[in-house]
Amino acid sequence: MDDIVRQALAKWPNVPHCYGWLGLDARGNWYMRDDRTQAQGPFPAAKGSMLRHDKLIDFIPRNYEHDDDGQWFFQNGPQRVYVELEAAPLVWRIAETGFAVTAHTGQAVEVTGCLLDEHGHLYLSAGLGLGLVHTQDVGLAADAIEQGLWTPETVTAAELPARFGHVLSPAERHAAQA
Repeated sequence: MDDIVRQALAKWPNVPHCYGWLGLDARGNWYMRDDRTQAQGPFPAAKGSMLRHDKLIDFIPRNYEHDDDGQWFFQNGPQRVYVELEAAPLVWRIAETGFAVTAHTGQAVEVTGCLLDEHGHLYLSAGLGLGLVHTQDVGLAADAIEQGLWTPETVTAAELPARFGHVLSPAERHAAQA
């Protein structure tokens, strides 16, 4: 977490949380979801505007975490902005040399599991959490599987949040609790 964010949290500790305004798609893109977009439906059916501001895109991953309930959020100064997830809290990129895996947040990880769902989506688990393999890297992942580095376990997409402890829609959960 950035020092400026820590300082803002200390200065303003009781800022209300924000739900539904930020989404992460299956390719690791961030989406801003204004009131109009949210009224059109849940993420990812109504995605909103893809963020294109480089400094903001760099800032979000440095302050991207999860709470004890498995809800992922971006700590924006004193405000916790919960993230709507299309598929998983992380999106993995795979290096062509050595099959090194890095999250869309820039963190390198060691793969602890490989999962394939009923839609053909490939997920990898790591100490950081569960992530979907980026579509551009599925061929590299297939090479790693063929070389015996990873062995896919068959799963259903619906079981992944409970199994790996993440919440796809904190906004939906918040509304149900209200």
